[in-house]
Amino acid sequence: MNSSASPSAAPGAAAYPPIDDYALIGDCHSSALVSRAGAIDWCCMPRLDHDSVFGRMLDWERGGSYRLAPTAADARAERRYLDETMVLETVWHAPGGCARVLDLFTMRQGGREHPYEELVRVVEVLEGEIELALAIEPRFDMGTTTPWIRAHADGVFSAIGGHSGLLLSTDWRLECEQHALRGRGRWPAGTRRRLSMHFALPERLYPDQPSAVGMREIDRRVARTIAWWRQWASQARFDRRRYPRVLRSALTIKTLTNSTTGAIAAAATTSLPEAIGGERNWDYRHSWVRDSSFALRALLALGFDKEAHGFRQFIERTVAGDSGELQVLYGLGGEHRLPEVTIDRLQGYRGSRPVRVGNAAHEQMQSDIYGELLDLSWVAALSGAPPDPNYWRLLVDVVETAARVWRHPDHGIWEMRAAPRHFVHSKVMCWAALDRGLRLAERWGLLAPPSWRATRDAIRHQVLTRGYDQSRGIFVQAFGGDALDAALLLLPRVEFVAYDDPRMQRTVEAIRRDLTEDGWLVRRYVSDDGLPGAEGAFLACTFWLCECLAKQGRADEARAVFARAEALASDLGLFAEQVDARQRVALGNYPQGLSHYSHISAAVALGCGGPAAAAEADPGSG
Repeated sequence: MNSSASPSAAPGAAAYPPIDDYALIGDCHSSALVSRAGAIDWCCMPRLDHDSVFGRMLDWERGGSYRLAPTAADARAERRYLDETMVLETVWHAPGGCARVLDLFTMRQGGREHPYEELVRVVEVLEGEIELALAIEPRFDMGTTTPWIRAHADGVFSAIGGHSGLLLSTDWRLECEQHALRGRGRWPAGTRRRLSMHFALPERLYPDQPSAVGMREIDRRVARTIAWWRQWASQARFDRRRYPRVLRSALTIKTLTNSTTGAIAAAATTSLPEAIGGERNWDYRHSWVRDSSFALRALLALGFDKEAHGFRQFIERTVAGDSGELQVLYGLGGEHRLPEVTIDRLQGYRGSRPVRVGNAAHEQMQSDIYGELLDLSWVAALSGAPPDPNYWRLLVDVVETAARVWRHPDHGIWEMRAAPRHFVHSKVMCWAALDRGLRLAERWGLLAPPSWRATRDAIRHQVLTRGYDQSRGIFVQAFGGDALDAALLLLPRVEFVAYDDPRMQRTVEAIRRDLTEDGWLVRRYVSDDGLPGAEGAFLACTFWLCECLAKQGRADEARAVFARAEALASDLGLFAEQVDARQRVALGNYPQGLSHYSHISAAVALGCGGPAAAAEADPGSG
């Protein structure tokens, strides 16, 4: 994607790198974003949805960062992920020398329950001699707490403040300031330096004298981490030669997964704007039922079965006894209460305010989630996994809830903050809940109430009469309206209508005419959503268009859309949520899981699943 900066929206806004300038690293618990300039400007530990310990992405002056780069102003960086891993390699070329920096969270067998909670940076001088500078400036609690930094034994430092703490072990000579650590070193080829940063509760760091992690142990952990990721990636079954970026999407989804609970975060960030300077800034560091269903369908298509089982267990535990209490989203630990608050002290990315923590959408009614859960169970059943009796009772309760609520308006898949409406996509997904419940019962000889079939047929009748514009021959966004919605591209996914049905073909063409830029870059909708301002084009919807075209037999058009959409990824293969349709600038939270799930699904529709199957492996838990 074109990473040129858009016009500044606030004083100092030009300092902020483009959103897709960042690389994601993580350990299926914590995560961080690393800029091309070698700065960790976003990091949440010990969990991806906890408060940031480095948050300069949301306030360049107050947020805090962890910077490591050559001192030469004309140093040039080349970066990539090590093959089949989430280990970032940046090679710096400076006058007189060349150095490599590895950035990663360390992984271990048994890491599901006992992760290292360790961010590691390793410097290796490859050629000549090079000078590098380091600045570590933590700011806890979303940039609102300045920590106390102390030096301990040789190479051991701690930072504590509020309920957060960091422990640093290193063989780099650093100067300890009250609120920062700084260092500078000029080294010849063959030099290796390590920095290991652990999250630790303050009571474990003070008043005790913490001990260091050995430098050789850090090296061993780095090697084990590279092996862990490659072993996980070896499970993938698809044609890697024709679709090389599909594995990067799968690795990104895995990184957004909390391995302890099975929950999948929608994105690694909060409050990155849908329009620079606007207020459409949301916290996506939570687990949406809908998005997770998309993710697991995508992973199942590539051969990653374990993650689907983990999320099913997460939902079974989290929903507990009453599907009527099923929420749109949960915390990564299964938390139900996610109050949305604003952090007024922070400037926001390029002046885009407010900065939000939590998401009020958890209180919304979005009735499509019932169909997503049942459809995911049906996909699992097709692979030979029947629901166990306890889970079937939960699914029956979910179907019964869908049968009750389908007549009511809701806020829809896009979580509109206007008055609820009778969205066609929501009705179709309630239909899918009834339909999949019936299919599961028939396939496995399970008991299903006789009323399900009549309710399913009643929903279908309402959609085909009230959600269909007879004069234009197309489906519409909501009952009684004439607006379009990119979510209509999903109707064939649950077999409500065939991809090649003339009604669906006309709907696709209407969406291409009215909701796209240049006939391929898709916006979600153009109707009033209760919020001021505009947003960008939606990458996931663009991949949905590709999938529809592919399954309508329009392979050449589908491949053209796919190639253009895939080109909107960063140089590392990461997708944002949205893109400015004119400037091709990344917008929204990043990397966005839904964009990656939809990328995989579009590739599968184009035939990426093929004979390039890797041997099954179980790399343990990260």
